[in-house]
Amino acid sequence: MSIDVWAPKAKRVRLRRLDDSGDTVVGDVEMEAAPDGWWTAPVDLADGERYGFVLGDGDDLRPDPRSRRQPGGVHEASAWFDPSVYSWNDTAWTGKQLAGGLIYELHLGTFTPEGTLDAAIGRLDHLVDLGVTHVELLPVKGFNGTWNWGYDGVLWYTVHEAYGGPEAYQRFVDAAHAAGLAVIQDVVYNHLGPSGNYLPEFGEYLREGSRNTWGDSVNLDEDAVRAYIVENALMWMSDYHVDGLRLDAVHALLDHRPVHVLQQIAERTDALSAHRGVPLTTIAESDMNDPKLILPREAGGYGLTAQWSDDWHHTAHVALTGETIGYYEDFADVEAFRKVSEGGFFHDGTYSTFREEKHGKPIPEVVPNWRLVTFAQDHDQIGNRAAGDRLSQSLGYDRLAAAAVLTLTAPGTPMLFMGEEWGATTPWQFFTSHPEPELGKATAEGRIAEFEKMGWDESTVPDPQDPSTFENSKLDWDEVGEGDHAQLLGLYRELAKLRRERPELTDPSREGLSAEAREARGGRVYELRRRDLVVVVNLSDAEATASVVPGARVLLATAEGVVLDTTSLTVPAGASAIVGPAL
Repeated sequence: MSIDVWAPKAKRVRLRRLDDSGDTVVGDVEMEAAPDGWWTAPVDLADGERYGFVLGDGDDLRPDPRSRRQPGGVHEASAWFDPSVYSWNDTAWTGKQLAGGLIYELHLGTFTPEGTLDAAIGRLDHLVDLGVTHVELLPVKGFNGTWNWGYDGVLWYTVHEAYGGPEAYQRFVDAAHAAGLAVIQDVVYNHLGPSGNYLPEFGEYLREGSRNTWGDSVNLDEDAVRAYIVENALMWMSDYHVDGLRLDAVHALLDHRPVHVLQQIAERTDALSAHRGVPLTTIAESDMNDPKLILPREAGGYGLTAQWSDDWHHTAHVALTGETIGYYEDFADVEAFRKVSEGGFFHDGTYSTFREEKHGKPIPEVVPNWRLVTFAQDHDQIGNRAAGDRLSQSLGYDRLAAAAVLTLTAPGTPMLFMGEEWGATTPWQFFTSHPEPELGKATAEGRIAEFEKMGWDESTVPDPQDPSTFENSKLDWDEVGEGDHAQLLGLYRELAKLRRERPELTDPSREGLSAEAREARGGRVYELRRRDLVVVVNLSDAEATASVVPGARVLLATAEGVVLDTTSLTVPAGASAIVGPAL
């Protein structure tokens, strides 16, 4: 075995071996310099053996930048992990394509009371019964502290120890495949967290003086850093059998190369997909409204599978809540629903009042609808509110039912955020557990200052460092079978079943697709047509009518009083209905 590390900044590198506790040094091995800043040593490490690197003539131990496991946390020694030891049971797994799918986004630490991968396995049957096809995990890589959203990771190749570590991750993916569920892993390549980031001591991983929202930008001019990213992406889909990646905030990836790193990831993913014989999915989160991300490489695009549509979220949120503050302002336009439903983006070269400039580009008509991931709630849009409040904490059953109908009949690929399907009353707040008091204090104060600028009452902003903020964000599974919660869950299951049964709801083309929002007394009526199938969401105080084809029948209604009379549909105030011809 050869142990290698990229450390061009170091004049000397030693591989340090430690005992099983990680406290006692067993011995150091001098590493030899290799080309392009690499160092190597012919050492065999046993599975679970503790080790790290000592740079220069000092004595401080640093974890392996490609460490798979950190039993003592991100500041301590790494533990060697051999992914090939695990005996997989998914040889018959043929994967799930994203087209026609239903994504479920979850955070492992708050999805179950235990907050572990093994505990999450026990809830997979719930997702199967719901009709989910893809489980999307928020980041699991190593971060400092016990709980965190996961976007402050510093060791990108690890699986956070509190979740169960890498072997538990393998068990989770294996169990998901056994249940018929694909796994998408959320990964962050645009920045590193504030604590435990030792990469700059090894090499030029970051661009000094070039910052994005979260800190110094990643140095994509350096070949070794690009390889660090691309090989990490492939690791999840090879060693851990993951079915795809959600790429966080790709607009913050500053790349001047002729071939963008996202295109590299897409190309290598497609090659791995062909080798494994299963579909592999790459989903970008981007605020650029640029279809280049998902256009085929033959057409000058990057060839990613899909991208999130914040525009659809903003349109749905304004419709359901009436909020028009900040970036929601433009989406109060009555034309927003038609434009995002029919074209994908609302801002496609139009002026954005929030950005104070023209924004976005149109999506070509040939791009399939399912390449946009659409959602009414997600971790950001809930957790980045001052109190982390869900729609269920301000809306009644009728509006939550409307949210379900809008989400699961939208032309894109729908995504749910954990607990949304039963109207969970628990918030999902911003929480951290920085061990450093000064960092914890700065995080809490920064959070308050941020919301003060937006006009929020600082007393409503929970302290992210308070353990109760994390505990309060855990789902309460006892709610699932109670009253309106059970009724809403039944509606989501019925809608997911309808999506599977009705080809109109997963039709990838824009042919036969039309939408409109119209003003009515006390609100608006939203109407979506997918060929001869008609969806009416009545958020007004008056009855709403719509024309339907002869022979249509009511496929779903969220309340009593829906009337179908030959070619006319009447939907009472506050109700939603789906009508279509018999198959």
